[in-house]
Amino acid sequence: MTRLTLGVPDADVTRVLGVAPAPPKVAVVLGSGLAGLTDAVERAVDVPYSELAGVPQTGQVAGHAGTLVLGMLESTPAVLFAGRVHQYQGVSAHDAAWPARMAAALGCEALIVTNAAGGVADHLRTGDIVCISDHINLMGANPLIGWPGPEGGTPFVPMRDAYDPELRALALSAAVAEGVDLRDGVYAGLLGPSYETPAEVAYLRTIGADMVGMSTVPEVIAARALGLRVLGFSLVTNAAAGEGLSHEEVLEAGRVAAADLTRLMLAILRGL
Repeated sequence: MTRLTLGVPDADVTRVLGVAPAPPKVAVVLGSGLAGLTDAVERAVDVPYSELAGVPQTGQVAGHAGTLVLGMLESTPAVLFAGRVHQYQGVSAHDAAWPARMAAALGCEALIVTNAAGGVADHLRTGDIVCISDHINLMGANPLIGWPGPEGGTPFVPMRDAYDPELRALALSAAVAEGVDLRDGVYAGLLGPSYETPAEVAYLRTIGADMVGMSTVPEVIAARALGLRVLGFSLVTNAAAGEGLSHEEVLEAGRVAAADLTRLMLAILRGL
């Protein structure tokens, strides 16, 4: 696919590559409560989002630090996005896809997306780690709307294997080796910020969703348009439409299971 940056300022790319220990090959987007992976980065250099002109300007959600972390993960040059913006914060799908656009501009070859999600499928429990096999876009927008595409054409980007089969197979092998229980499922992206009603959860279950969340889909679509291979994980932090659900509970569930997900991510990076 044609390499396009979808509007990342050259100054941002120069700023980041100028301090990176090595040009990153893998980008990781860290979801709510999952920022602990940054502790494993060697030769780490932090670049606050506030120092980058191309980052959508909005307040950070709790559990999202708002920092770019560059360094080495298992000898792999990487960039970690500790925090993302969401459409429910009032930004466009194009802006919500900023991590994917930035990753492509930095020369990354793969994007690993993570999120905290509600469990829709009956078999999922709080703390389960799910490798995303596919997604359903119910967010009402697409980050490629208005993009002229290669040679001015419309970007009809194939999404059949949006989540790279080889990377998913690598994730499964790494999970077995590390003793991590890794499940497989379809992620439904909704706009938010309200959580789903019981009727909405029943609908999602009917159309084949296993998890539901408020992020990830714009990043994945943009990443595929930009030629990045994608691997995705959902950490089930609650039962969708559960009683007494709060964002604080989501963050706490993320902290409890983050160690397993971190161990799994490092094993995957060793296998790349």
